[in-house]
Amino acid sequence: MECKRDQNKRDCPCTYEGCPRKGVCCECLRHHLKSKELPACCFSKEAERGYDRSFENFAKDRKL
Repeated sequence: MECKRDQNKRDCPCTYEGCPRKGVCCECLRHHLKSKELPACCFSKEAERGYDRSFENFAKDRKL
């Protein structure tokens, strides 16, 4: 499957400027899941800014 990195980069809500995985969703997801986290695209804009990518924060953010 062809990576649509440029399009993904435009749509990526991650505010971490130095991220080397920005636009490469498969690498981003693999990285975060390995750390028992979720990527920025799973969170609201407000929650994403706090850089807490934990499952617990996701549940709080989504009021689960």
